[in-house]
Amino acid sequence: MSSLPLTPLSLTFSSPTAWNAALAALPYAHVLQSWEWGEFKRVTTGWQPLRLAWEQDGAVVAMASVGIRRVSMFTLMYAPKGPALAYEDPALVSFVLDELQSLARKRGAVWLKIDPDVIAATGVPGESNDTPDPTGSALTSELGRRGWRFSGDQVQFRNTIKLDLTPPEDAILAAMGQSTRRKIRLAEREGVTVRNGTLDDLPILYDLYKVTGERDDFLIRPPSYYEEAWRRFIAAGIAHPLIAEADGQAIAHVILFRFGKTCWYFYGASSNDAREKMPNYLLQWESIRWAKAQGCTIYDFWGAPDHFDETDRLWGVYQFKRGFHGAVTRHIGAWDYAPSAPLYAAYVHALPRLRGLLRRG
Repeated sequence: MSSLPLTPLSLTFSSPTAWNAALAALPYAHVLQSWEWGEFKRVTTGWQPLRLAWEQDGAVVAMASVGIRRVSMFTLMYAPKGPALAYEDPALVSFVLDELQSLARKRGAVWLKIDPDVIAATGVPGESNDTPDPTGSALTSELGRRGWRFSGDQVQFRNTIKLDLTPPEDAILAAMGQSTRRKIRLAEREGVTVRNGTLDDLPILYDLYKVTGERDDFLIRPPSYYEEAWRRFIAAGIAHPLIAEADGQAIAHVILFRFGKTCWYFYGASSNDAREKMPNYLLQWESIRWAKAQGCTIYDFWGAPDHFDETDRLWGVYQFKRGFHGAVTRHIGAWDYAPSAPLYAAYVHALPRLRGLLRRG
């Protein structure tokens, strides 16, 4: 492969639209590498996006949106679900890793974290459908050879369930578990309807999300955080809310994120009322139908257990998601490059409270 000159964004892209269009055309592109996600993290948590692109023969072949943050004496760098490139090309992988490692050294980073959307294996570990992916195996071998470390801080879900949207709708529905199909039909018989949400529905979306957080005991950020997130992405055409209603009342919602050919189920919430009407099942079915109508080929349920047993905190929601008959997909996870091993060790082992503050940010 010929030399691939580093091309700063300022010389290549003049707008968010141009960045997103080039990114969406690359293999392993992810919405967390979009222009809007970088801006969202900058405004809400102080991660300053550094957007990089590499070209060969006039065509963009790799991109990385790298967040940079200063915490006390430490510089931290993170490319969420990036970089995006053809990981089947060993020479390109080697070149981009060289560039990122050089960048981390020049910036004096304590670590640079990447977690590309590269599959390590599909299926449930230890079961007959457990199938390693050669691209993921090659990448983890290369990272290990270079001294990258499998990160103790896995920011994103490593595992998920992905549903193939290329078959016809009736075939997708027929492949679902019998109980899942029954609950979809029950919701329809009970008068549950699903409508598209708009920016005017932001208060409803937050109220339902707050109720869900209190019921299921997960962290809820202030309303301004979700206002910023949901408004920004809905306005950009990346996020799309669907709201389930019964008897004129909103009883559940999902917020889908769409980028390239993939749709992610990022947020979901439900009221404490009318849960017996099974609105979440109908919502997921309508989400799948909406994603397919938008031209998506993959519906990502965004999250599956790290450990596939009842002790895992995601076991209950996993049981719900698996009824839609998607494929369990395990990614390679987050890996850290540390230019200075002693500095990295100090951060990882001697400063747990500081790392806790960072995670909450």
